[in-house]
Amino acid sequence: MRIKILSILAAVALVSACETASEGSGKGSGSGVANAKPVETYSPPLGGGKMSVRAGSQEDLVVNVGDRVFFGYDKFSLDGAARKTLDKQAAWFKSNPSVTGTIEGHCDERGTREYNLALGERRANAVKDYLAAKGVNPARLKTISYGKERPVANGSNDVAYRQNRRGVTNVSGAGS
Repeated sequence: MRIKILSILAAVALVSACETASEGSGKGSGSGVANAKPVETYSPPLGGGKMSVRAGSQEDLVVNVGDRVFFGYDKFSLDGAARKTLDKQAAWFKSNPSVTGTIEGHCDERGTREYNLALGERRANAVKDYLAAKGVNPARLKTISYGKERPVANGSNDVAYRQNRRGVTNVSGAGS
């Protein structure tokens, strides 16, 4: 009896964890802009003070360099803005030699799960390859693809799609 109850509870938990369509994600004629959530950004403290962060930490990377780059629709090539951010990341990794990184590849909701996982992997590898070409030891970098499974912006519109097509660098080690 106890096993049956646990099995039912496990099944309910599994089903509830499945992806569901967000409100307004249908193919209606609405723009869906009202459903888009903005990406959180860092704002310096009032009074113009500098935020104190530990050198070599994730916060250091985010505040002083930037932890993400964005991609075009169905693309994994790096544009000028992405290369500029990655140049700063490469310099940051060189100045923090005990830090390792995991590069996440993400996609927007369009396309199949399998296709987006593959595209996310190509995006993460594009970031890793660029950093390696700039002198970061590739052994310090791992890649992972989340495809469309971890959006930062909800909504079925261009604003949300642009925010979700990204590569994110997470670091661990030294000051993390």
